[in-house]
Amino acid sequence: MLFWFLSLAATVLAVAPSTAGAPTATTLNGTYVGRYVPEYDQDFFLGVPFAQPPVGPLRFANPQSLNTSFSGTREATEYSVECVGYGSDQWAFNVSEDCLYLNVVRPANYADYDEPLPVGVWIYGGSFVEGGSPDQRYNLSFIVQNSVDIGKPFVGVSFNYRLSAWGFMASGQLAGEGSTNMGLRDQRLALHWIQENIGAFGGDPSKVTIWGESAGGMSVGFHLVAYNGRDDGLFRAGIMESGNSIQWNGMYTADYFDGEYQAIIENVGCTSAADVLACLRATPFDTLNAAVNTTNAGVWFPVIDGDFITKLASYQLEAGEYVHVPIICGTNTDEGTSFGPMGINTTAQFLQVLEEGGIHPYTPLAPALAQQIINVYPDDPCVGIPEGLGCTRLNNSFGLEWRRTSAYAGDATFIAGRRYQCQIFAAGGNATYCYRFNTLPNGVSIDYGVTHFQEVAFVFDNTGGYGYTVSPDPFAGVPESYFALAKLMSRSWASFIHDLDPNSWRESGPYAEAGTPLWPAYDVDNPLDIVWDANVTGLAWVESDTFRAEGIDTIISFNRAFRR
Repeated sequence: MLFWFLSLAATVLAVAPSTAGAPTATTLNGTYVGRYVPEYDQDFFLGVPFAQPPVGPLRFANPQSLNTSFSGTREATEYSVECVGYGSDQWAFNVSEDCLYLNVVRPANYADYDEPLPVGVWIYGGSFVEGGSPDQRYNLSFIVQNSVDIGKPFVGVSFNYRLSAWGFMASGQLAGEGSTNMGLRDQRLALHWIQENIGAFGGDPSKVTIWGESAGGMSVGFHLVAYNGRDDGLFRAGIMESGNSIQWNGMYTADYFDGEYQAIIENVGCTSAADVLACLRATPFDTLNAAVNTTNAGVWFPVIDGDFITKLASYQLEAGEYVHVPIICGTNTDEGTSFGPMGINTTAQFLQVLEEGGIHPYTPLAPALAQQIINVYPDDPCVGIPEGLGCTRLNNSFGLEWRRTSAYAGDATFIAGRRYQCQIFAAGGNATYCYRFNTLPNGVSIDYGVTHFQEVAFVFDNTGGYGYTVSPDPFAGVPESYFALAKLMSRSWASFIHDLDPNSWRESGPYAEAGTPLWPAYDVDNPLDIVWDANVTGLAWVESDTFRAEGIDTIISFNRAFRR
């Protein structure tokens, strides 16, 4: 993709120092005025556009670079709307198709440092159907402050990308036009904008780390293998929380979604149009939004398009066709309780839902493969999840097989892919740091355990519970060790963003005195994870990454069979 402003690459970007009222940054398109926040001693630049609004003829199309400039100044003091999505992450926010904006949070004294600062770019999750950068659960202020406190300062960036049908609508017709994976391309365009403009904010474009959770972690994984692993110089490291390049939930070509696409066309009355795409693009927003909501066509995923995603990531990783950079990659102990089916009471029922595709990742298994899974995930609650339940077998609505099926679902969805990614990157000579998060926050039942998403508040050091309006504050009424663990994790992430080493900030000091182990680099011959655990004295411990080895090895061996 060509960017209209590349011809301006030689232009000197003005980096204006902060003032008490109006920090400014002059980008290639014009000068933005942010706001200084004395509470954090930080400058915020919020709601900065990085692409043309994806409306009208640009709806359901690949994003287009900004093609205008402006004189004078424009305010960048408030978050933008979120992109249109479907779920609780959108409930408290205004949404719009015109949503391709980003935010920059920097230390106010950034100019006091000898060099431009490294950059951490956050990509939110939400199954590619919900989420947004204005969500205060992803408030960058606390981790940026931690970076300053440990002498590893960085500039934080977050951005929106299109969701659901608006960002991932797929069909043979759209693929024929070349419009595919629009939401991922939104992210890619934001990364190009950062390369061109982050210097205006005091950031170093050569020191960008991309970082995300769940669908955001998957997005980081996609960027690592995008364009057949081509390195476009957009980032120098990646952080993947509960997401990775291996998409166990299925990867398909665009025509897989032709049925959902046709359902929307029929619902909005575009069936007989001479140009169906033009009709969809001209359909009033409310009409189209209602169609996405009512035709069961709200769930869309990235597709293999032969361009952005050339083939299955498993093939690329095996062939070394990925961007060779340092990574952090981890999962939570009990991921599968967010994805395992309830009400399964017998081995026969477990086998049936495996063959029917009723267990995440929702891909039917051939009977022989399903039987292998039954064999390597035994009917023994002592080896199932949640790990914290010991050998208790749950019943009632959970089902007698809950701990067994959840162990499989979590491994098949995230944990096997995480292990495989760690193995491949370490074997390829890339600094690789892997983890398991093992702390049960406030508000999460022990029956669900340390499930999906629970590490996010710790990484962001969001101990005030900002943004947790729908779910409980994870730090309400917890021991002081939880607050200490949040500091430890957040500062380790900041250290990695700054130095590509999560340990460089604490080789001595109070954590060393408390016996907290350093985070070992992953080694294929001696694979070790760090386990983040607020219930142990040192807040962490190191384990061999061999748990549930037979089951996970079997899933990895199926990595092609799991896809259509």
